[in-house]
Order: sequence, then C-alpha cells, then structure tokens
Amino acid sequence: MKKLLCSLALLAAVAPVFAQSEKTEYTAYIGETTVSNQSYYIPSFKVDGTNAKVRNVILLIGDGMGVAAVNAGMYANGGQLTVTNLKTYGYVRTQSADNFTTDSAASGTAYATGEKTNNGYLGMDPDKNNIPNLPEKLAPLGFACGVVSTDNLNGATPAAFFAHQESRNATDEIWADLPGAYLDFASAGTMSVFEERPEDTRAAIRARYTMVDNLDAVDGAAAPVMYLPPSVALDERGNYLPATTRKAIEYLSKQSKKGFFLMVEGARIDKEEHSNNTDGTVREMLDFDKAIEEAIRFAEKDGHTLVIISADHETGGVSLRGGDPKEGFMRLAFGSTSHTPITVPLFAYGPKSQHFRCFQENSDVSNKIFEILTGKK
Repeated sequence: MKKLLCSLALLAAVAPVFAQSEKTEYTAYIGETTVSNQSYYIPSFKVDGTNAKVRNVILLIGDGMGVAAVNAGMYANGGQLTVTNLKTYGYVRTQSADNFTTDSAASGTAYATGEKTNNGYLGMDPDKNNIPNLPEKLAPLGFACGVVSTDNLNGATPAAFFAHQESRNATDEIWADLPGAYLDFASAGTMSVFEERPEDTRAAIRARYTMVDNLDAVDGAAAPVMYLPPSVALDERGNYLPATTRKAIEYLSKQSKKGFFLMVEGARIDKEEHSNNTDGTVREMLDFDKAIEEAIRFAEKDGHTLVIISADHETGGVSLRGGDPKEGFMRLAFGSTSHTPITVPLFAYGPKSQHFRCFQENSDVSNKIFEILTGKK
C-alpha cells in the first residue's frame, strides 16, 4: 500500500510536466520553393588550419541561420554552397545571460564583446555596465574595423559592434552612438532611415563620416566612410551584400598595414524564418553564401586572413521535409515563428581555423578572435 501511494504521488508530480509538454506549439507549416543554381567556390586549403600569422578576421553572421537553413540553401543549389565546401567546422551555443533562448542583441553582444548579457541589451553587461566591443579593443592597436549588414545600422547585430544601450529598441540612441564608434567602414540600412533620425544626430554623423549612396563612391573616400544603399529588401537590393562585402574588404585593406576586422551580417534569413517563408529563407541563405564566397576568395589570395561564419541563433525550428537537389526544389517545415535555443553551426577558413573546431559559446568566438589578432587575452 505504501509503495502504491508513493507511485501515485510520483505520477501526480510528473503529470504537470506531461501536460505542459502536450501543449508545446508546433506549427508544422510546410512551404516549397524552386531556385536556379548559383556559382560556388572551392578554395585550395593551402593555408587553412596552419599557424601562419593572422592579420585580418572576417566574421560573417547569418541571422537565424541554423543547420537546416544551411542545408536548405545547399540542396536548393544542387547540393553545393561555398560555406559547405569548407573543411573546418564546429558548433556554437547561443544562450544569453538571462534566457535559454537568446535574442539578437544578447548574442550579437557576445560575439562583439566576449561577454554574455541579457536579452535586449547592446554592449552592456547584465548590470548595465558598458563592455568594450572588438572595434573598440582593436582600433587603438592599429586595426581598421567595419560592419556590413542587410539590416539597418540600428539592427541588433550591427549595433552590437558599436553601441552601448540597455534596449535594442532605443533606435535614436543607437544611431547617436555612431559618431563615437571605432568604425572605418559602415554599411547597413538606407538613406531614408538615416533621414528619419533627429537633426543633431544626423549632423554629428555627417561630421564624422564621409557619407555615400553609391558603392563606387567608396573608392578614394576619406575614412571613416558610411555607405547607405537605396534598399536592403531582397527583391530590390540586387547584389548589395556580396558587392559591399568585397568593397569593404578592399577599403579596409588600404586603411591599415596592421590588419582589419570586418563583421558581415546576412540579417534577413531570420526575418524570412519568422514569417515561415520557405522561398525567402532559401534565397536569403543563397545571398549570404555569395558574401561568404567574397570573403573566402580574399582569404585564399591574402594568406593571412581568417574567415569565420556562424549565426546569432536559430529561428523557426526549421526542418527539411523533402526536395530534389537536381531540380533546386526544397520543401521546408517550420516548428515555430520565433527563435529557438538550438546550437548553430560554425565554419572557419584560413590560418588558425582549427581553434574553432569544437563546441563553444558565442562569447568564446569573440575572445578567440581578439587573442588570434593581438596575442592578448
């Protein structure tokens, strides 16, 4: 009888857990898309994983890019992407200081500063103290620094590399941090978004940056330079992301003999996954891979550049339900319209890439970058 009572008590204790599990939302939204194959690049791997000196680091962040998003882009492209041709890879845990499921601000801050923080915070620790980001740590040592994104400059990921705000939604305050940023090159958002900012902020930014609305105008422009394109929407921006990545690399290479750090974000993979949009998810992944190709081609030629590709978090609980790589056809299922705590992939290419062949925190990636570039911890 005593054993029976204990068993009943145990069942009563775990019943709420089972009930809670039964309520777990699973949208099981299924979408289809067919795309034409695009080119991809396979490097020679001559310097990959060697201990050659690293002068430059290019960190590419695919917002919301989980393993399934990479697979979707790869199979839709006939089974090949530049990023999936790389040989060095690991995984990244993305949890924030106060939540098992991070947002872009907290994860962006971890990549930018090497410290975990609360969701919503930019460049601040959980106690709201400013944390120095990679540009702030590297620029005084002689490195040129830049950010490129298909989001606006006040978007959580690019903002994490220059702003210090307790809310990612403090749009005007984030833009007001730009005149004091340690950036030689900045490109994200549009001129119309800039024009919506307060007059004193616009004046301070214009006083600090050479502002251009044409990518060709970057050549010869005095640093720091800010390029604001006409549009960052997928069907309007054309080759903005790969072209601007290439231009940023060229520009930063000329700004310092010491080296450079560049963060490039494919921001809209995440936005398409939030909408459970199969076609948009695949096309944004393919666009991001073209920017990756630009970085890998430069690293291959330069021999002293480390390229790291990862994500701030996974979005959508994406899974593959079928497809035909020969036809570029993919069928995806989405388990959520939100972020998930799933571990995200990391790919690396170039000297010292072997240091990223492991499970690691997003904050670890930042600290490794700083140590590899400077020899300091």
